[in-house]
Amino acid sequence: MAQANPTLINALRKTADKLKKGAPYQWGHMGSCNCGNLAQEITHLSKAEIHAYAMHRMGDWTEQTLEYCGTSGYPMDLMMTKMLEAGLSLEDLRHLEKLSDQSILRQIPIEHRYLKHNKRDDVVLYLLTWADLLEEEWLKTNPVDLTELYQAKTQKASLVKI
Repeated sequence: MAQANPTLINALRKTADKLKKGAPYQWGHMGSCNCGNLAQEITHLSKAEIHAYAMHRMGDWTEQTLEYCGTSGYPMDLMMTKMLEAGLSLEDLRHLEKLSDQSILRQIPIEHRYLKHNKRDDVVLYLLTWADLLEEEWLKTNPVDLTELYQAKTQKASLVKI
């Protein structure tokens, strides 16, 4: 599971908010899929830049995480390094692409738990649930920064209602 921190929590919520508001989403496009949208938020690269980086090697996000080498110099690896520095793991990226992390899915009410990896609303629900889970973990060991967390909560409140 990702390393809980306010920056990552906010990136997850901002990504969900952008998707909810209609940001480009196409599961088969490396820059506007589940991972691609989060990568845009973390790296500040455009969907086109992310897609171009990914085309230097074969494979989707899952395959590229399996080939990741932090010293390769491949643009995709450099971008993934930024995501790892934000607190994610390669396994988190593989799970995000398929919406498959069981610890996240267990937090979703059973009647909504069977998510489709290529459905925008399901991606939004997954990202928000993940952000809540990380926030809960982070608050257990860190003093509360009410300003930062309130801002993130306010953004979340307008996103998804189950």
